[in-house]
Amino acid sequence: MTEPSHVTAVRDSYDTVAADYARLVPEPAELDPVSRTLLAAFAELTASLGPVADLGCGPGKVTAHLAALGVPVFGVDVSPKMIELARAAYPELRFTVGSMTALEIGSGELGGILAYYSTHHTPPQWLPTVFAEFHRVLAPGGRLMLAGHVGDGEHLRPTRAYGDHPVSYESHLLPPDRIAELLARAGLVVTTRVVQEPEGGSKRRAGTFLACKPQ
Repeated sequence: MTEPSHVTAVRDSYDTVAADYARLVPEPAELDPVSRTLLAAFAELTASLGPVADLGCGPGKVTAHLAALGVPVFGVDVSPKMIELARAAYPELRFTVGSMTALEIGSGELGGILAYYSTHHTPPQWLPTVFAEFHRVLAPGGRLMLAGHVGDGEHLRPTRAYGDHPVSYESHLLPPDRIAELLARAGLVVTTRVVQEPEGGSKRRAGTFLACKPQ
Protein backbone atom coordinates (compact mmCIF):
# COMPACT_ATOMS: atom_id res chain seq x y z
CA MET A 1 0.00 0.00 0.00
CA THR A 2 1.37 3.40 -0.99
CA GLU A 3 1.90 5.71 1.98
CA PRO A 4 -0.39 8.77 1.96
CA SER A 5 1.48 11.93 1.02
CA HIS A 6 0.48 13.72 4.23
CA VAL A 7 2.11 10.96 6.31
CA THR A 8 5.37 11.37 4.38
CA ALA A 9 5.25 15.14 4.90
CA VAL A 10 4.67 14.74 8.64
CA ARG A 11 7.51 12.22 8.98
CA ASP A 12 9.99 14.34 7.04
CA SER A 13 9.02 17.55 8.81
CA TYR A 14 9.20 16.16 12.33
CA ASP A 15 12.47 14.38 11.59
CA THR A 16 13.80 17.82 10.64
CA VAL A 17 12.52 19.71 13.68
CA ALA A 18 12.81 16.91 16.26
CA ALA A 19 15.62 18.29 18.42
CA ASP A 20 14.22 21.82 18.58
CA TYR A 21 10.68 20.54 19.06
CA ALA A 22 11.81 18.57 22.10
CA ARG A 23 13.57 21.66 23.45
CA LEU A 24 10.73 24.12 22.81
CA VAL A 25 7.57 22.17 23.67
CA PRO A 26 6.69 22.51 27.36
CA GLU A 27 6.70 19.68 29.85
CA PRO A 28 3.23 18.38 30.79
CA ALA A 29 3.68 19.85 34.27
CA GLU A 30 3.90 23.28 32.62
CA LEU A 31 0.57 22.97 30.82
CA ASP A 32 -2.46 24.99 31.89
CA PRO A 33 -4.53 23.61 34.78
CA VAL A 34 -7.41 22.44 32.56
CA SER A 35 -5.10 20.45 30.27
CA ARG A 36 -3.34 18.87 33.25
CA THR A 37 -6.68 17.96 34.81
CA LEU A 38 -7.92 16.32 31.61
CA LEU A 39 -4.75 14.24 31.31
CA ALA A 40 -5.13 13.19 34.95
CA ALA A 41 -8.75 12.20 34.31
CA PHE A 42 -7.72 10.11 31.30
CA ALA A 43 -5.02 8.45 33.41
CA GLU A 44 -7.57 7.55 36.07
CA LEU A 45 -9.96 6.15 33.45
CA THR A 46 -7.34 3.95 31.78
CA ALA A 47 -4.88 2.91 34.51
CA SER A 48 -6.63 -0.45 35.01
CA LEU A 49 -7.79 -1.14 31.45
CA GLY A 50 -4.65 -2.60 29.90
CA PRO A 51 -2.08 -1.15 27.51
CA VAL A 52 -2.52 2.46 26.39
CA ALA A 53 -0.97 3.82 23.19
CA ASP A 54 0.18 7.43 22.97
CA LEU A 55 -0.22 7.93 19.22
CA GLY A 56 1.93 10.74 17.86
CA CYS A 57 4.00 10.68 21.02
CA GLY A 58 6.80 12.89 19.70
CA PRO A 59 9.75 12.96 22.13
CA GLY A 60 7.77 11.09 24.76
CA LYS A 61 7.07 13.80 27.32
CA VAL A 62 3.35 13.10 27.65
CA THR A 63 3.95 9.34 27.48
CA ALA A 64 6.26 9.60 30.48
CA HIS A 65 3.76 11.84 32.28
CA LEU A 66 1.03 9.20 31.92
CA ALA A 67 3.42 6.47 33.03
CA ALA A 68 4.17 8.48 36.18
CA LEU A 69 0.41 8.55 36.83
CA GLY A 70 0.27 4.76 36.75
CA VAL A 71 -0.81 4.17 33.16
CA PRO A 72 0.69 1.15 31.31
CA VAL A 73 1.54 3.30 28.31
CA PHE A 74 3.76 3.05 25.26
CA GLY A 75 4.46 5.58 22.51
CA VAL A 76 4.08 5.46 18.72
CA ASP A 77 5.21 8.14 16.30
CA VAL A 78 5.70 8.32 12.55
CA SER A 79 9.02 10.18 12.97
CA PRO A 80 12.05 7.94 13.60
CA LYS A 81 13.99 10.94 14.95
CA MET A 82 11.27 11.62 17.52
CA ILE A 83 11.34 7.99 18.59
CA GLU A 84 15.12 8.13 18.97
CA LEU A 85 14.77 11.13 21.29
CA ALA A 86 11.98 9.46 23.27
CA ARG A 87 13.97 6.25 23.76
CA ALA A 88 17.03 8.20 24.88
CA ALA A 89 15.05 10.34 27.35
CA TYR A 90 12.87 7.55 28.75
CA PRO A 91 14.69 4.22 28.29
CA GLU A 92 12.34 2.47 30.71
CA LEU A 93 9.37 2.98 28.35
CA ARG A 94 8.56 1.39 24.99
CA PHE A 95 8.48 3.53 21.85
CA THR A 96 7.91 2.35 18.28
CA VAL A 97 7.76 3.93 14.83
CA GLY A 98 4.33 3.72 13.23
CA SER A 99 1.51 5.55 11.49
CA MET A 100 -1.98 5.97 12.91
CA THR A 101 -3.41 5.43 9.44
CA ALA A 102 -2.35 1.75 9.64
CA LEU A 103 -1.46 0.73 13.18
CA GLU A 104 0.62 -2.40 13.73
CA ILE A 105 -1.53 -3.26 16.75
CA GLY A 106 -3.96 -6.14 16.95
CA SER A 107 -7.71 -5.62 17.04
CA GLY A 108 -9.05 -5.06 20.55
CA GLU A 109 -5.59 -4.97 22.14
CA LEU A 110 -5.70 -1.54 23.79
CA GLY A 111 -7.38 -0.27 26.92
CA GLY A 112 -6.79 3.29 25.82
CA ILE A 113 -5.51 5.66 23.17
CA LEU A 114 -4.13 9.13 23.64
CA ALA A 115 -3.96 11.30 20.51
CA TYR A 116 -2.51 14.50 21.94
CA TYR A 117 -2.15 17.25 19.33
CA SER A 118 -1.34 14.58 16.77
CA THR A 119 -4.35 14.42 14.41
CA HIS A 120 -4.55 18.01 13.13
CA HIS A 121 -2.03 17.26 10.36
CA THR A 122 -4.41 14.64 8.99
CA PRO A 123 -6.54 15.85 6.04
CA PRO A 124 -10.26 15.66 6.91
CA GLN A 125 -10.89 13.00 4.28
CA TRP A 126 -8.41 10.72 6.08
CA LEU A 127 -9.88 11.14 9.57
CA PRO A 128 -12.50 8.39 9.08
CA THR A 129 -9.63 5.97 8.35
CA VAL A 130 -7.72 7.11 11.44
CA PHE A 131 -10.76 6.98 13.73
CA ALA A 132 -11.69 3.55 12.35
CA GLU A 133 -8.20 2.38 13.35
CA PHE A 134 -8.76 3.80 16.83
CA HIS A 135 -12.02 1.85 17.09
CA ARG A 136 -10.41 -1.34 15.76
CA VAL A 137 -7.50 -1.48 18.21
CA LEU A 138 -9.50 -0.48 21.30
CA ALA A 139 -11.00 -3.23 23.40
CA PRO A 140 -14.70 -2.93 24.26
CA GLY A 141 -14.88 -0.39 27.07
CA GLY A 142 -11.56 1.13 25.99
CA ARG A 143 -11.07 4.87 26.24
CA LEU A 144 -9.86 7.54 23.82
CA MET A 145 -8.60 11.00 24.62
CA LEU A 146 -8.14 13.20 21.57
CA ALA A 147 -6.87 16.74 22.06
CA GLY A 148 -5.76 19.31 19.53
CA HIS A 149 -6.25 22.59 17.78
CA VAL A 150 -9.77 23.32 16.55
CA GLY A 151 -11.19 26.09 14.41
CA ASP A 152 -13.68 26.86 11.69
CA GLY A 153 -12.14 24.72 8.97
CA GLU A 154 -8.90 26.63 8.53
CA HIS A 155 -6.26 24.95 6.35
CA LEU A 156 -2.78 26.12 7.35
CA ARG A 157 0.35 25.63 5.27
CA PRO A 158 3.37 26.73 7.33
CA THR A 159 6.76 26.67 5.66
CA ARG A 160 8.98 26.91 8.76
CA ALA A 161 8.55 25.87 12.40
CA TYR A 162 10.33 24.96 15.65
CA GLY A 163 13.69 26.66 15.38
CA ASP A 164 12.88 28.05 11.91
CA HIS A 165 13.38 24.70 10.18
CA PRO A 166 11.60 24.05 6.87
CA VAL A 167 8.44 21.94 7.13
CA SER A 168 6.02 20.56 4.56
CA TYR A 169 3.14 19.36 6.75
CA GLU A 170 -0.24 21.09 6.76
CA SER A 171 -2.73 21.64 9.57
CA HIS A 172 -6.51 21.32 9.44
CA LEU A 173 -8.45 23.06 12.22
CA LEU A 174 -11.90 21.49 12.20
CA PRO A 175 -14.92 22.63 14.22
CA PRO A 176 -15.42 20.61 17.43
CA ASP A 177 -18.84 19.45 16.25
CA ARG A 178 -17.28 17.96 13.13
CA ILE A 179 -14.65 16.05 15.11
CA ALA A 180 -17.33 14.71 17.47
CA GLU A 181 -19.44 13.66 14.49
CA LEU A 182 -16.55 11.77 12.88
CA LEU A 183 -15.74 9.99 16.15
CA ALA A 184 -19.39 8.94 16.46
CA ARG A 185 -19.45 7.67 12.88
CA ALA A 186 -16.44 5.50 13.74
CA GLY A 187 -18.45 3.90 16.54
CA LEU A 188 -16.91 5.82 19.44
CA VAL A 189 -19.16 7.40 22.06
CA VAL A 190 -18.06 10.90 23.06
CA THR A 191 -18.54 11.30 26.80
CA THR A 192 -16.79 14.62 27.42
CA ARG A 193 -16.00 17.61 25.24
CA VAL A 194 -14.01 20.64 26.40
CA VAL A 195 -13.18 23.66 24.22
CA GLN A 196 -10.62 26.11 25.56
CA GLU A 197 -10.54 29.62 24.16
CA PRO A 198 -7.14 31.23 23.46
CA GLU A 199 -5.46 32.78 26.46
CA GLY A 200 -1.95 33.66 27.51
CA GLY A 201 0.42 32.93 24.64
CA SER A 202 -2.01 30.70 22.78
CA LYS A 203 -3.40 31.83 19.41
CA ARG A 204 -5.89 29.04 18.75
CA ARG A 205 -8.78 27.25 20.39
CA ALA A 206 -8.09 23.79 21.73
CA GLY A 207 -10.56 20.94 21.86
CA THR A 208 -10.36 17.82 24.03
CA PHE A 209 -12.64 14.83 23.53
CA LEU A 210 -12.99 11.84 25.82
CA ALA A 211 -14.69 8.88 24.16
CA CYS A 212 -15.15 5.16 24.68
CA LYS A 213 -15.73 2.07 22.59
CA PRO A 214 -19.04 0.52 23.65
CA GLN A 215 -18.97 -2.78 25.52
